[in-house]
Amino acid sequence: MSAQDMRPLCGVKVLDLSRFVAGPHAALMMGDMGADVVKVEGLGGEPSRRLAPLIHGESTYFMALNRSKRGMVLDLRSPAGRDVLRALMQKADILVENFRPGTLAEMGFPAEEIEKINERLIVVSISGFGQSGPYASRGCFDSVAQAMSGLTALTGMPDAPPVRAGFYVGDYGAALHATIGALLALTVRARTGKGQHVDVSLVESLLSMTTTFIPGYLGAGVVPERDGNGNSHAAPADLFEASDGHVQIAASTDGLFHSLTQAMGRPELESDPRFASHTLRVANAKALNAEVNAWTRQHTKRELGEMLSAHEVPAGPILTIPEVVQDEQLRHRGFFAEIDHPVAGSVGFAGPVVRLSRTPASAAQPAPLLGQHTEEVLREWLGASAQEIGEMRTRGAFGPAKNPQ
Repeated sequence: MSAQDMRPLCGVKVLDLSRFVAGPHAALMMGDMGADVVKVEGLGGEPSRRLAPLIHGESTYFMALNRSKRGMVLDLRSPAGRDVLRALMQKADILVENFRPGTLAEMGFPAEEIEKINERLIVVSISGFGQSGPYASRGCFDSVAQAMSGLTALTGMPDAPPVRAGFYVGDYGAALHATIGALLALTVRARTGKGQHVDVSLVESLLSMTTTFIPGYLGAGVVPERDGNGNSHAAPADLFEASDGHVQIAASTDGLFHSLTQAMGRPELESDPRFASHTLRVANAKALNAEVNAWTRQHTKRELGEMLSAHEVPAGPILTIPEVVQDEQLRHRGFFAEIDHPVAGSVGFAGPVVRLSRTPASAAQPAPLLGQHTEEVLREWLGASAQEIGEMRTRGAFGPAKNPQ
């Protein structure tokens, strides 16, 4: 048996009806782990196929979120297209969707109908606010979820307006929870033989990352505020200036503060009455940061990294994306996956994060061209003959593959 066949989700069939980030990334992770993921697109293709930057007309955005999948087109507005989807549901183990709540039901697939079609099917629904409640039908993108989860209010400098995080943390957080939910549902199905509905919200996924803030406010009445690059619970733990950029230093315990003063050659800071305890260091963080900055400004990012590492002080330089992709640690780990795309050529991507020693993931399959595997999937999943596929086409289930303009 090949390493590819030993991946943990080999044999699991996934229908990916989702678009943009959260749903596609969840399905991508399942594909990396060996699932047969089939991305279903409308005849014009998912809108993200047109998002820049492009390589030979192919969107790097789309390629990054849809590797490890096969692709087919279906006109889900047509009865024939919905008939094909129904047949695919009968064969699938997992369906991933991020429509507005109620859309599947409007298409003719309410929960009770899906259970009739395939009681073993696990339906993973990702939405902004969840499948129920007064906000359920509202549209939501990552930036809105960040705003309404409290994340935006807590991001930025204390004396400046709030800002959103620099990437789609809500979408990717929801993707992780959706994947965990799907795997949990698979585990339950192995015992019961029944699928179930997995309901994941972007806002709730972000709130799960604010675990300490919720009881801090509800129990102790503390309203968290923006700390910028600092940490209201520790000092020195902030961004510091180097001669060629910035570094983040987190000397947030008594032992680490001792190590930092040794690295700085400033052991007297430990006996300074302003910094003699953890509580005092937090209270006098501004003065302490000034002392650390006076030292860091004399050295480059690399020099600081070496000195702080030698004293086991957690620290790291602020890296740009061009610097990240050349980072020696990530290169050593083989984190970046080079994938050959039939149009774009060889393109580098972020690889799988979860590393299993016996059944490792793989990110070798490029994102599909529009409709590339339509007939292949119909043959393999449904056992459809060429004549039957032709009849589906005649009935308007799907059109010929075409590149989006």
